[in-house]
Amino acid sequence: MDAYALQSSWDRVSAYGDQVALYFYSHIFVSHPEVRAMFPLSMSNQRDKFVSALGRIVSHADQLENDANFLQHLGRDHRKYAVVAEHYNAVGASLCATLKHFLGPEWDEDLAAHWTAAYQVVARIMVEAAETSEETSPDWWDADVVSVERRTMDLTLLKVQPRHVFRFRPGQSVSMEIPQRPRQWRYFSPANAPRADGSIDLHVQQIDGGQVSPAVVRSLKPGDTVKLGAPIGERLTRRDGDQRELLMVAGGTGLAPLLAVLEQVDNEWTRTGNGPLVHLLHGVRLPWHLYDRPRLKALAQDRAWFDYTEVVSDDASYPGTRGKVGTVAARQVLYGRTAMVCGGPQMVAHTLEQLAAAGMQPEHIKYEHFYYAAAGEHTVAPALSGQETTRDAQQPPPRLAALSDTPLDPGGEVPAQDAGSRRRHGLRIPRSAG
Repeated sequence: MDAYALQSSWDRVSAYGDQVALYFYSHIFVSHPEVRAMFPLSMSNQRDKFVSALGRIVSHADQLENDANFLQHLGRDHRKYAVVAEHYNAVGASLCATLKHFLGPEWDEDLAAHWTAAYQVVARIMVEAAETSEETSPDWWDADVVSVERRTMDLTLLKVQPRHVFRFRPGQSVSMEIPQRPRQWRYFSPANAPRADGSIDLHVQQIDGGQVSPAVVRSLKPGDTVKLGAPIGERLTRRDGDQRELLMVAGGTGLAPLLAVLEQVDNEWTRTGNGPLVHLLHGVRLPWHLYDRPRLKALAQDRAWFDYTEVVSDDASYPGTRGKVGTVAARQVLYGRTAMVCGGPQMVAHTLEQLAAAGMQPEHIKYEHFYYAAAGEHTVAPALSGQETTRDAQQPPPRLAALSDTPLDPGGEVPAQDAGSRRRHGLRIPRSAG
C-alpha cells in the first residue's frame, strides 16, 4: 500500500467537489438498492460526511494500523444505521467505481491494488470495532423526552430519560435521532454530569436551513421517544480529582459540554472539599443569547472556586465585556491552567490562535477535533454541542496562521486580572464548598 499514491490520487478526485459523493451514492444505490432505506431522504449532509471522512482516512493512510481510533469510532457508530459486515463489500465496490470514473486512465492495476489494500485495512478495523462493541452495548438507546423548554426564540433545552443505563463522561457528545426526522442523526453534548436518575440535559440551537434542529425546537414534545448513539469524544473530558485550574471558553451552545464538566467539578468540591479553580467565559453575539446567565451568576456568587464572565461581541450598548471571547480568554492568567474550548468552528479556531499567541502550550489547550475534521490542519468540524450547521457553515475554518486578531471594542472593559489571579493573592477557598 503506497500512502503517497493514495493521497495524490485522492487530491485529484476531490478536486471534483460535490460530484464525487453524488457519483458514489448514485452508484451504490443503483447496484445495491437494498441499502437506500438506511439513509435519510435528503442526502446533502451525508454526502459532506462521506467526502470529509474519506479525506481524513486517506490523509492518514500511512498510519491506519497504528492510529485506528477514528476508524474504530466509525465502525461502532455505524451500528446505529444497522450496518453489518457484508455492507462493506458494497461500499468498497462503489468506492473503486467512483475512483475509476474520476481518475480515468490513471486508474491502473497498481493504483487499484493500493486502494484495495487500504480499503481492506479500513473495513477490517471498522468491522472488528463494531463486533467488539456489540458484546457490551446496544446499537442505540431509546430515551423518553421528559421536558422541552423553549429558553429563547431559537434555543430549546431538552431533558431526556434513557430507558436503560447510558454511561457517558462529562464533556462527551452523543448522537440523537428524533421521530420527526428518521435516519437523520445529529450530535449533541449532555449539559450535565451523570446523575443517579440517568436523565440527560441537551441544548439545541435552531439553525436556519438546518434539517433537524428546527424540528427539535418546534416539534419535539414530552412523551416522544428519541434514539441515542454511543457517547464519543475524550478531549473535553477531565480525570476525576485533577486539581489543575481550568479556563473554560464557550461560544453559544458550546457552553453545554463545559457545563457538564463544571458540574463534575462542583460534585468533587461538595464531596471532598477539594477541586480545581474554574473560570468560565461565555461568548455570544447579543446579550439575550446568554441563556444560562441566572444559574451561572448564582453559582459564581455561591462558589468561591468559580468565576463567570460574559462576553458580547455585536452589541455596542452592552455595558459588560465586549469583543471576541477568544481575545478576552487570551488576556486572562494562562500559566498553570488547562483551557477547554467549545463552540462553532470559527470561534474555536480564533480562540486557539489567541491562546497560542499568548503563550499557552498546545498540550494545555483542549478542544474536540470531532470526526469529520480535515486531517493535518488545526481545524474543527461542526460543533457537537447542540448547534446544527447548514452545509455552507460546515467548511473548516482557515489555517490558524491565516487568522488575524480582531481587537476588542474599546468601549468594553476587559478585566485586567481574573479570579484565578485574585485567589492566588489571598482569597481563601473553603475546604468544603457547595
